[in-house]
Amino acid sequence: MNTILNFMKRNYKIILVVVLMSVTLFAFKMNSTKANDPEKDKLLLELLTFVIEKGHYSPATIDDAFSKGIYKDYIDALDPSKRFFLQADIDEFSKFELQLDDQLLNKDLSFFSLTYDRLMKRMDESAKIYKEILSKPFDYTVDESFNIDYEKAPYPKNLAELKDRWRKQIKLTTLSSLTDKQKLEEDKKKNDPKYEAKSFEALEKETRESSAKSLDEYFGFIKDLNRNDWFSVYVNSITARFDPHTNYFAPEEKERFDVSISGKLEGIGARLQKKNDFTEITELISGGPAWRGKLLEAGDLIMKVAQGKSEAVEVVGMRLDDVVKKIKGPKGSEVRLTVKKVDGTIKVIPIIRDIVEIEETYAKSSVVNKDGLKYGVIYLPKFYIDFENKDGRDAGKDIAIEVDRLKKAGVDGIVLDVRDDGGGSLSTVVDIAGLFIEQGPIVQIKSAGRRKEVLYDRDKKIEWDGPLVIMVNSFSASASEILAAAIQDYKRGIIIGSKQTYGKGTVQNVIDLNQFVRSSSAGDLGAVKTTTQKFYRINGGSTQLEGVRSDIVMPDRYAYLKMGERDISNAMPWDKIDKAEYTEWNKNANFNQAIANSKSRISGNPQFQLIEENAKWIDSRSKENVYNLNIDKFKTAQTEIEEKAKKYKPIFDYKNTLIFTSLPYETDVMNNDATLKEKRERWHEALAKDIYVEEALNVLDDLQSKTITKKAIPVTIKKEKLVKS
Repeated sequence: MNTILNFMKRNYKIILVVVLMSVTLFAFKMNSTKANDPEKDKLLLELLTFVIEKGHYSPATIDDAFSKGIYKDYIDALDPSKRFFLQADIDEFSKFELQLDDQLLNKDLSFFSLTYDRLMKRMDESAKIYKEILSKPFDYTVDESFNIDYEKAPYPKNLAELKDRWRKQIKLTTLSSLTDKQKLEEDKKKNDPKYEAKSFEALEKETRESSAKSLDEYFGFIKDLNRNDWFSVYVNSITARFDPHTNYFAPEEKERFDVSISGKLEGIGARLQKKNDFTEITELISGGPAWRGKLLEAGDLIMKVAQGKSEAVEVVGMRLDDVVKKIKGPKGSEVRLTVKKVDGTIKVIPIIRDIVEIEETYAKSSVVNKDGLKYGVIYLPKFYIDFENKDGRDAGKDIAIEVDRLKKAGVDGIVLDVRDDGGGSLSTVVDIAGLFIEQGPIVQIKSAGRRKEVLYDRDKKIEWDGPLVIMVNSFSASASEILAAAIQDYKRGIIIGSKQTYGKGTVQNVIDLNQFVRSSSAGDLGAVKTTTQKFYRINGGSTQLEGVRSDIVMPDRYAYLKMGERDISNAMPWDKIDKAEYTEWNKNANFNQAIANSKSRISGNPQFQLIEENAKWIDSRSKENVYNLNIDKFKTAQTEIEEKAKKYKPIFDYKNTLIFTSLPYETDVMNNDATLKEKRERWHEALAKDIYVEEALNVLDDLQSKTITKKAIPVTIKKEKLVKS
């Protein structure tokens, strides 16, 4: 894997130690093939501990404080709403609170085994509890309340308290649903006086049945998890103590990670979900084999799976992950699905597997005419790359293509939207930033105990030299932050969005654990994603914790909620290094004035003022955790909330007068792809309701200058060392 190769190039001393260790591990032979194998679990702990300690940028000390962190994270992960364990269980578990560091070093699984066995027992008990609770009507006239602040809630002292917590939790759910149903019936009656509204008793029964169905599905999902799945939870409670982004990937998770970062897979191109004992088709991926075949449909239930002409295997009641494994396969191979259609008929559908590209992963662009000018909007959901195929799609290539298309369409400015973009490949950041500058440093990287390395755009060609705006929000992270920081440091474009981005300034590498073990029959050991480096802006500052502060801050409904890296207890600290040598862009004559104009518009815009007020209200509401379970008092409280919420309805009803359209090449594609057409139309409708995009376009207006000329320069792709962030 390219990530490993680059990791090795940059960290040869670390890898040397790991390789020396592997000499010992290669002699370790695993002979057991049991699904739940303690020896395999012990080996996994040994591998993880060593690889992380030797490869991590700043490894934590494995001591009592480390142990306390594991204990808290793990127990919280097992029972976040405190509806399984009793206080007696916690008292028993707490004896291990300061021993987990020693257990880790000794590969002792006794704490995990104790908690796993107890959790399975408590879950079985809870499954009976909710069924009993929902077997009879609730009394909504009782004056009682329920506090949903689970973090501060004590654990139930006994089974009676546990049952009462379940009762109140379910009662709150059904009460909320019941009042919604009552209001719906009242509205129907108002609109049609002849309509016979359902009785309270009928609605109350419906809500219990609906709640029972939801809980059945939840416990069905829980039932599908095996001991290995829960062991992964324990292992990740250990890895997370090094830093929030060091994680263990079980084999299935590693596969999902690869799909998410590359945006493609080999299979039939269908999204699946568990529906009781059945596996249901929820969506066909546009352009995939199943979509092209036109025989499989959303809503179909998969009964059997056969590989080519082999005998079909019954999959009813099988774990979703296991069903997916049977359906996926190499390009060109055949899978035959026996499905129950929506109309009840049974059909056998043959599908030839192929490469499936997940369109939502990739960059897309739109054009809009505004006041006689034409602008382009590019949305980049993540910095994707195919590590296994250098000729595959990646964000750097695709953004270059979109920029070229927009240039040919004659746009006068470009908005690059990386809101909610959690990052991806750092090498693609260099490619993308290089499209907008002549040449120079893009990002600085520092490994533990080593001098810094600088990644450069070395190509003097500029693909776009016109007005540029980068849109960010508090969920723009990692690679998104490096791109925004580079554009900001060069003063090449204006950063507009939330007060600051997420604040993830670290680089992770994925290391396959199987390479360290020889002659193993224990199966796939998975991989570890560990923090190996920190990256820094070219001005020397880290984006860690601080993120990137926008040049223009727009009010954000979630601005006051704690959701950034700085709000995580064991996040790595902020620091700085020497700045790199770079020359600021000098062709933005209207740069400062555009920022001043935007700030003035925002401060005087009633819609933005309403968003700011709503953000403060959301923050205050997030601190209100107690709900009354008396139906009259609940309705009164909800009415007050709804009345207050009406004030903020214009935020959601807002619509500008702009019309966004696809470029001609995509319009041609959509003529033969109804699914893609529907997705693009929804995106364009969303853009037309997005006040943030509208203000970004206003900034492009202000950046217009006669000194800026567009040049028809061929698109080229610049390559740097591959680093994954």
